[in-house]
Amino acid sequence: MLKSRMSSRDFLILIVMSLIGLASSIIVIIELYIVHSLPPYCKVPVTFGGSVLNCAKVLLSPYANVGPVSLDFLAAAWFIINIIFVISIALSSKRTAKKVLDVMFVWRFFGIIVVGYLLFLEFIVLHAICIYCTAMHICIIIDFAVVSYILFSKSSKIRRDIISQS
Repeated sequence: MLKSRMSSRDFLILIVMSLIGLASSIIVIIELYIVHSLPPYCKVPVTFGGSVLNCAKVLLSPYANVGPVSLDFLAAAWFIINIIFVISIALSSKRTAKKVLDVMFVWRFFGIIVVGYLLFLEFIVLHAICIYCTAMHICIIIDFAVVSYILFSKSSKIRRDIISQS
């Protein structure tokens, strides 16, 4: 791997979370909007721990779009931008990495707020969850935790490298 200012562990976690989230959104996009079928494991509603696993109810609800754009397309774009941020921080100059890291934290904070809203919709409004949405939510939460660690932990390699010396 190229010399990175980010630890290999942090880099790998952030990239893998973005790839899992991207894969989840792409599966939904392909199945729902191209094949015109529900994604795998979403064909039959299942009650699980008091919640209903019902992708159709979530993916086909009026809350599944922002205007004319599906949340799945927005999620795919979100995860692609995540990957660009992570690679940029890992390989750019200190000055650029600091700026990208600041923007990335705001981006991640926005993502965690959206996840909170989507969980409210799924659990309180729709009374149904989608496994693909849940996978994306988990990736965003883990991603936010790692980025928060990078920014705020004194043992973070990137913090020592670019933030503490700024």
